[in-house]
Amino acid sequence: MTQNKILGSLLLIAGTTIGAGMLALPIASAGLGFGTSSAIMLILWALMAYTALLMVEIHQFAPSDASLNHLAQHLLGRKGQLIANTALMFLLYALCAAYIAGGGEQVNQKLSTWLGLSLPPQSGAILFTLLIGTIVGMGTHCVDLINRGLFALKLLALLLMLTLLLPQVESPHLLELPLNQGLIISAIPVIFTSFGFHGSIPSVVRYLGVEVKALRRIMLLGSALPLVIYLLWQLGSQGVLSQSQLLENQSLSSFINQLASVLHSKYLSSAISLFADLALATSFLGVSLGLFDFMASTLRRKDNFSGRSLTVTITFLPPLGFALFYPQGFITALGYAAIALVILAIFLPVAMVWTQRQRRDMANMPTGYRVAGGKLALIFATLCGIAVIAAQIFS
Repeated sequence: MTQNKILGSLLLIAGTTIGAGMLALPIASAGLGFGTSSAIMLILWALMAYTALLMVEIHQFAPSDASLNHLAQHLLGRKGQLIANTALMFLLYALCAAYIAGGGEQVNQKLSTWLGLSLPPQSGAILFTLLIGTIVGMGTHCVDLINRGLFALKLLALLLMLTLLLPQVESPHLLELPLNQGLIISAIPVIFTSFGFHGSIPSVVRYLGVEVKALRRIMLLGSALPLVIYLLWQLGSQGVLSQSQLLENQSLSSFINQLASVLHSKYLSSAISLFADLALATSFLGVSLGLFDFMASTLRRKDNFSGRSLTVTITFLPPLGFALFYPQGFITALGYAAIALVILAIFLPVAMVWTQRQRRDMANMPTGYRVAGGKLALIFATLCGIAVIAAQIFS
């Protein structure tokens, strides 16, 4: 294992986490104020980093190519395997369909603007899916290399955004308090899903091998980088616009336009547009790679051209079909993505670690690496997951 692979894995986790949905965080938390929204981000990041480390603890005693399907079956039995597979497939297929719909729209727009081509709306979605599907089908190493380039460009766009925003921050805007407590409940599911990367963990383990020390570092740094970026973005947007101005803009386009008009900068809109395109591409790469590896392991396809081609088809054809013909169905499903993510990123890791620790203790087997906190931390994480589901239901 090389430092090159560690860096690539770290950027894959960060790139999957930092999606185009990041741009909507100031809208989702508009009525909370900077302090409250930042505190919620820190708590939810700590929760998701903790459960990512639980996954490292689980993977240390499994083969490096073990999927969530394999882990759940081994530790939780058939019922646990069914729950894990259902939650993972629901979440990843829904996300892929959303990325295909959004990416296809962006491809059509770019082809029209740059080349003057007027294509049917479905063309962009098909082209975008073929491009990402080809990259994912070539393997994790190819995804790693492409993702690094896109992530570097994404950081440049982000730096331009922050360079334009941060000098204009007004401290009174940052001291505003939540307008009412109900807004906290509605913001929690949105912020929670913005830290979701757990579907890609088995792909990282498969790429790196079971190197516990390196995997721990990747999970912590790979999730901390999005946290820092989110906080800076919140600082810039909530520091430039007041709560009342943010609440006026319930669509992303109107929010971006208002930011650009306040700063009198045409470059800001361009930087945000570029960032959104790159964030969508890197998130789609990470999510679809996780789904591809899961399907390959579940269906036990051979790692050759015919096997990978079939896995690519199974991975991308269903979300492409739904994105083309039933877009509203998956948009509705995305509204419940937080519930699927709670099952995938909190309940399953907690249940699997609990079972694995009990088995190894009863058999007097070596404990290996264990995440700090013991049973109390596992119970607390479970309660946090229940709170996120309740917030999703009642928001």
